Amino acid sequence: MNRTCLAALALVLVPTFASVAAAADAAKPPNIVFILADDLGTFELGCYGQKKIKTPNIDRLAADGIRFTNFYAGNAVCAPSRCVLMTGKHPGHAFIRTNVSVKPEGQQPIPADSITIAKLLKAKGYATGATGKWGLGPVGSTGDPNKQGFDLFFGYNCQGHAHSYYPTYLWRNDKQVMIEGNDGKTGKTYSHDLIEAEALTFLKDNKDKPFFLFVPFTVPHMAMQVPEDSLKEYLGKWDDPPYKGGKGYVPHDTPRAAYAAMVTRMDRSVGRIMEQLKKLGLDDNTIVMFSSDNGPGDNYGGIDSIFFESAGPFRGYKGSLYEGGIRVPFIARWPGHIKPGTSDTPLMFCDILPTLCALTGAPIPRDIDGLSFLPTLLGKGEQMKHDYLYWEFPSYGGWQAVRLGNWKGVRKNLQKELTPLELYNLADDPGEKTDLASRHPDLVKKIAKIMADNHTPSELFPIKSLDK
Repeated sequence: MNRTCLAALALVLVPTFASVAAAADAAKPPNIVFILADDLGTFELGCYGQKKIKTPNIDRLAADGIRFTNFYAGNAVCAPSRCVLMTGKHPGHAFIRTNVSVKPEGQQPIPADSITIAKLLKAKGYATGATGKWGLGPVGSTGDPNKQGFDLFFGYNCQGHAHSYYPTYLWRNDKQVMIEGNDGKTGKTYSHDLIEAEALTFLKDNKDKPFFLFVPFTVPHMAMQVPEDSLKEYLGKWDDPPYKGGKGYVPHDTPRAAYAAMVTRMDRSVGRIMEQLKKLGLDDNTIVMFSSDNGPGDNYGGIDSIFFESAGPFRGYKGSLYEGGIRVPFIARWPGHIKPGTSDTPLMFCDILPTLCALTGAPIPRDIDGLSFLPTLLGKGEQMKHDYLYWEFPSYGGWQAVRLGNWKGVRKNLQKELTPLELYNLADDPGEKTDLASRHPDLVKKIAKIMADNHTPSELFPIKSLDK
């Protein structure tokens, strides 16, 4: 279904589902908390089958809500994935399509006229806050979170700065907050804990008004750093060869224990956010969503995704448009409204914006690629479904991918030439091991056309073989 049709239908549906949400609390619209992990593999969570790493709070979130098994990130790395999330546009239309750093600190900014979740909800009277990692534009630029709808931003503006959990400063809006005792590599104050504390404070400060809290944690992205009180839980549990460091990442004597401890500490933060909502009497009127910005790291920087089976049966890791690079966990919980269960409906990050608009009654922009999955969350109404999902990624050699039902088409190395399209049946072959392109030429042709139709050339992020 094309974007115009989707948007038009979504606009028709908004009043229906907004009225459902409003019925929950006529005096106050539902609060929204969206928690985003950084490079967390789907199968690093107990509720998705992890055996080594403990995630009891996220598992409880899944048990109380709906757990999605065919949910996809916006892209294969941080910034472009977050751009899809914030704007509702898939990677062929989104402004940011890969990670590009700019001076003095930050990433390529999204334009001033970008329509974001935060802008739309702020216009509906929501208090808006983000605590964690941004990556969509430096302080003072057009992409500054304060210029993109957030009343409060606290954390790392720049992805590169976020490669240490012991920074000498973080940002609160346009001011640097200095952190005593940290030298950028080691220190006394773990940045994740400050981000957690700021999120809890935001909830308390805004308890009497509707709010949207975006919590893009930096955990478990490298570096391998975690306080001793968390590390000790995993020390000695398994063979753990030291990581010697390199490429800007600090070494660690027990990197497997450190990684597991980082995930579990993040899980503890999720638990504390949930406790805060209950303490403030907000639990029943708050929808909490949890996901990850892309697949797990590709076994570097101390990460051992093979040992933890972080990508499960899927092929590839972060930076790849195979399933392991873009299939992510997604959980949503709203007591009394979301019935516990699972959903295998294929969805992706561009669907978050229209869903939150439908939930709150905010207008759904016409020029987006997402659709609302509020009917699936609430178990009411007819769920629109994508005809296909589309990704492109100019880095790591250049990629395109399409999911069409259970079929998946992939092209790679597109910065060199227009390579042949690979074809996989995800129902029979979730690991994308058997290329069936030669057996289904008509399907290959159809997917190739979808790729051509959905790629809009970008001067900032060209794909050479497509943009000749």
